[in-house]
Amino acid sequence: MTTRRRYRRRPDRPVTAVRLDLDTEGLRYRKWGAEQRAKPGDWLVNNDGDTYTVDAESFARSYRQVAPGQYVKTSPVWAEVAREAGSIRTREGESHYQAGDYLVFNDPDGEDGYCMPAARFEALYEPDD
Repeated sequence: MTTRRRYRRRPDRPVTAVRLDLDTEGLRYRKWGAEQRAKPGDWLVNNDGDTYTVDAESFARSYRQVAPGQYVKTSPVWAEVAREAGSIRTREGESHYQAGDYLVFNDPDGEDGYCMPAARFEALYEPDD
């Protein structure tokens, strides 16, 4: 059984984000090995060159604005290292991961999850024990 630990995003690693506040049916795109979807009100995020969308409710719960268009993630996450390759359902679609990647969750019960390569996760997050 893997151990899920609590982590906090490093405060010096903000993201640039814009809310999809448009009259639209949404946005569909391919990323992480599958089709992703964003709804009106979701956020388009640039995380140090990695661009993706974040569900509106999850973004509101997790991020705080520090400057126009700049946000820091203030809520903790719970993460574990994947023992084998697989996929995870996210609020935006499905994401595929490899053994050694991190499975990351925005709550301790393992809901609102996503995956991230180990080197990227370790550069952005630190243990919050």
